Amino acid sequence: MVRRIPSRQRNAPVARERDRGALFRLGLLLLCGLTLAGGFVYAGGRHFAALRLGYQTENLRKIRNELAEDQRRFLLEREVAASPARLEQAARRLGMQPMQAAQIDPLNRTVKSSAEKGSPAVSPVATSAARNAQANLIRQPKPR
Repeated sequence: MVRRIPSRQRNAPVARERDRGALFRLGLLLLCGLTLAGGFVYAGGRHFAALRLGYQTENLRKIRNELAEDQRRFLLEREVAASPARLEQAARRLGMQPMQAAQIDPLNRTVKSSAEKGSPAVSPVATSAARNAQANLIRQPKPR
């Protein structure tokens, strides 16, 4: 083994040169890192926003299905309530009776409610004829 003995000659002091591009490279590296970290933070925010909207959509979908079920149930109840048998029972409870054939006037197509009051029923044809007759009386010249 060789034994090394320090030489008695003094080495010249080593002066380190400043790397002028190192500060620029460090700044560029910091800028790229911040941009990358900002991108990850933005993507995380969008991800959690998408999750929140997904949960809200699911809740709204449940509410919509419940409302559609309620609507179907209410339509069924309305159909049951409006069935002819049920309406007839309700009318009988109120004291109403079915219409008799004598109450229907096929020529007038009106119920003889005015006949029950004591005045004769007047058909629409007779009413328009009476109006025309009155107009003719008004238009006739008076004798001198």
